Amino acid sequence: MEIKKIGVVGAGTMGNGIAQVAAQIGCEVVMRDIEDAFVERGMKNIEKFLSKSVEKGKLEASEKDAILGRIKGTTDMADLKDVDFVVEAVIENLDLKKQVFKELDELCRPEVILATNTSSMSITEIAAATSRPDKVCGMHFFNPVPLMRLVEVIRGYFTSDETVATTTELAKKMGKITVEVKKDSPGFIVNRIMIPHMIEAIKIVEEGIASIEDVDTAVKNGLNYPMGPFELMDLTGIDIAYFVAEYFYKELNKESKWVSPNLLKTMIRAGRLGRKTGGGWYDYSK
Repeated sequence: MEIKKIGVVGAGTMGNGIAQVAAQIGCEVVMRDIEDAFVERGMKNIEKFLSKSVEKGKLEASEKDAILGRIKGTTDMADLKDVDFVVEAVIENLDLKKQVFKELDELCRPEVILATNTSSMSITEIAAATSRPDKVCGMHFFNPVPLMRLVEVIRGYFTSDETVATTTELAKKMGKITVEVKKDSPGFIVNRIMIPHMIEAIKIVEEGIASIEDVDTAVKNGLNYPMGPFELMDLTGIDIAYFVAEYFYKELNKESKWVSPNLLKTMIRAGRLGRKTGGGWYDYSK
């Protein structure tokens, strides 16, 4: 089946990025979120990114207008009823994702693939909320979506070869490099490797061994990473690191290496209270 129209559920950082790259390859896009304000913010973020591309000479103004013209923002899930492919990009809450997939399963045509952008959660469990588990897979983009090249394509227990092939082909059409995660295991490839790095970085600061700034400097210049672990957490969200670590602890035999450091828990609590230290690691270090 030719994919001409793509649905994106969630207009946040990941959702609007996915909507943008889908529109850039000529697809019509329906980007849905639960409130008009969220949809409007997502559209503004896309417009801002594309405007910068025009300023840098990477995109013609007419191309920018055409891309934006292919994206429809909505709060009505029913607007996704005639899409050819769906990517879910809501927050990392398993119950919420399962509810979204149940709705999509009832709404979309039986042949439509339902993909989740989850960074760590079980594809098999999400697929169980549908009557088409063979057409459910993971399609994990990275932040910022328009710039990051990788997409992890993840199999659930029932995911068909055809679903993996179609999803991989779509990602490559978007200009992405793909890897196939053959087994539905928490964290897939990247997060399974990355989260232990983040936990150890926090422990180094917590134990007074080095500062946040020096840990990031050491990692960037000693391991040749483009960003340090604290810079990366500030970009993707401290809460994401916490939720993924907690999920790993629960799902991977409660191994001690996945226990969230107390300093990470403190940062999360401070954020919920609206304190400055909840803004990011570099806010905390000042």
